Amino acid sequence: MVFLSVSHWIRNRGADRYWRVQEVLKHARHFRGRKNRCFMLAVRSVQRAFVNATKARKAKKRYMRTLWINRIAGACREHGLKYPALIYNLVKTQVALNRKVISDLAIYEPKTFKSLAALAQRRREEGFLAALGDGKEPEGIFSRVVKHH
Repeated sequence: MVFLSVSHWIRNRGADRYWRVQEVLKHARHFRGRKNRCFMLAVRSVQRAFVNATKARKAKKRYMRTLWINRIAGACREHGLKYPALIYNLVKTQVALNRKVISDLAIYEPKTFKSLAALAQRRREEGFLAALGDGKEPEGIFSRVVKHH
């Protein structure tokens, strides 16, 4: 559109304003009371809602990680192991599973989780034997002895 005078341009801004108001009210439709009809109230409420939504996305990550850890800890106790010992020994045995996957295994694949717990328990016992033993590398599936000729 070409405006030949400033007055026409100023008059034309009404449509832009209308769509801006409608965009805010669209996000406010589910609010109660006048907040879903009055622009002045809706702007504040929508901004507040967006701020809370941003914070909630961060908080959700924290809550989910806590939930996974609690589930893993509960499953560990069933197998006579503590959560930190399981995670530490799985890392030592180079099992690269995150907490979400381990949690899912504990719930939906209990036999697989049991084998992971047994793996961690075995690594833990080998570590204890190495600490007590004669200074040699422990034998078994975890030893990584490199022999030089």
